[in-house]
Amino acid sequence: MAKSLLLFLALVLFTCSASAASSPPPDISYNGLAITPQMGWDNWNAFQCDVSEDLLLETAERIVDYGLRDLGYNYVILDDCWSAGRTSNGTLQPNTTKFPNGMAYVADQLHGMGLKFGMYSSAGVYTCGHYAGSLGKENVDAQTFADWGVDYLKYDNCYNAGQAGTSLVTYNRYNAMSESLNKTGRPILYSMCNWGEDKPWDWAQTIANSFRMSGDIYDSFDRPDERCPCSGDEGYNCALPGFHCSMMNIVNKMAAIQSKSQNGAWNDMDMLEVGNGGMTDDEYKTHFSMWAFLRSPLIMGTDIRSMTPQTLSIYSNPAVIALNQDPTNTAANRVWRYYVNDTNEYDQGEISLWVNTLASGDVAVALLNAGAESREMNATLQDIFLDSSTTSASGPSPMIMQAWDVYDLWANRMDNSTAMAIISGNVTANGTITDSTNSTTKYNSTSMSYADGLAANASELLGAKTMTIGPMGTLTAMIPAHGVGLYRLRSQGGSSMRRRDEL
Repeated sequence: MAKSLLLFLALVLFTCSASAASSPPPDISYNGLAITPQMGWDNWNAFQCDVSEDLLLETAERIVDYGLRDLGYNYVILDDCWSAGRTSNGTLQPNTTKFPNGMAYVADQLHGMGLKFGMYSSAGVYTCGHYAGSLGKENVDAQTFADWGVDYLKYDNCYNAGQAGTSLVTYNRYNAMSESLNKTGRPILYSMCNWGEDKPWDWAQTIANSFRMSGDIYDSFDRPDERCPCSGDEGYNCALPGFHCSMMNIVNKMAAIQSKSQNGAWNDMDMLEVGNGGMTDDEYKTHFSMWAFLRSPLIMGTDIRSMTPQTLSIYSNPAVIALNQDPTNTAANRVWRYYVNDTNEYDQGEISLWVNTLASGDVAVALLNAGAESREMNATLQDIFLDSSTTSASGPSPMIMQAWDVYDLWANRMDNSTAMAIISGNVTANGTITDSTNSTTKYNSTSMSYADGLAANASELLGAKTMTIGPMGTLTAMIPAHGVGLYRLRSQGGSSMRRRDEL
């Protein structure tokens, strides 16, 4: 009897061990994709329904020529309005006027450039542009996308036939396409776009690679709009996400849910507006910085073919991109936020401190000045290491008793003449500037990943060292109106251990 019991217990232990070994470890993508946030370009912000084969391929050529592919922008995503409905056998078909050679041809051309092809549909009867949706037709549409060579699906939320209102109902609707994509056997990154409805950050990690957490962005720094009824303070419990949400509205909505991001499943703050003309250069720097720092997918949303040098230099900053592509599984958290008296015409004005501990033990810091005037901003080491300071049972946190070197992540921003040389084609095939010796901001992530580059201390990813903060010291910087100071702090006393907060 005792021997039988021992055999039974051994079998149970073996079965549990085997089950644990076959289960994916925590914080790993459900389908192996988007271990870091995806990067690429989508046509919607700049072109909306004005799409064509020529637009995609011309844009792809510029992405390669300007070095953007090598920085990591490798998905070219076709948004809504490409469809001509369904064939007699029920499969989706493209508009042959816009796409005369078909979608498989577009995919082949993009793959030949070292890029990946993204497409769009909606978890509804129709797409947002009133074309055929995929609700109830997930299997056939997923297979169609796979047959075309699609690598990415943006899946919207329009005309959802009332299948919303609870997390479970919405989960089931989006999971249907997730399962169908997996059945095809083709790796297809799954980008859910349900605008934060029914709190996808609580349940989407096991079925999607990213999930929109807000209504649609528009090209404004902080202008309130009635069509985006939820402020940043209530964004985590927003019954009507709306659209026309400003950049700051979306940033502040992330404060409460930043811990819900993880490797392979990211809070998507929507496409970038950098270059579309509605914000100043400092505001666009802030926009790009906070999207990168909060680990949102970095999807360019401007006309690459008419990109200015200033726009290219923002998109091309590898030191900022490296925060987004860091191996860590967390996004920045907001430590403090204060309203200020210097407001703009919309009565908006605030300042905030955001912090994230990176995989190496470095610490990234953003001093965000959303006030209407330039100001000196300060963050003490106790502010920066608030979490470790409040959990230390043996006196001050060791983190604040160290000296920290400070690297400014915008100090090596590509200058306009270099950016113009790239746009004008005055570069060699490997990206070396032919009329300038300054290539300090160039980085090729196809030759060395950001993770490997960070491990190797690649100078392009670190920014420029500007100061050292002594023990118990303070980070101080002048920050322009609607601007941001973005820094990497590196301990002079060695790497620190980090802890993953609970979902």
